[in-house]
Amino acid sequence: MAHGKNKKKKPTKSNLPSKVCLVCDRPFEWRKKWADCWDEVKYCSDRCRRRRSQVDTEA
Repeated sequence: MAHGKNKKKKPTKSNLPSKVCLVCDRPFEWRKKWADCWDEVKYCSDRCRRRRSQVDTEA
């Protein structure tokens, strides 16, 4: 029994997808909890998600 031959390699930080938050314009990276809904994620945090209406009215 050889160790490590059938293990999947963990993704490194350098090859994780990233997006830019629509509210604060900061980049944020993919998180495991977003694995099923990454296409719908628009905000980097709950705080930015709550502030989205303030940003829409300022523009």
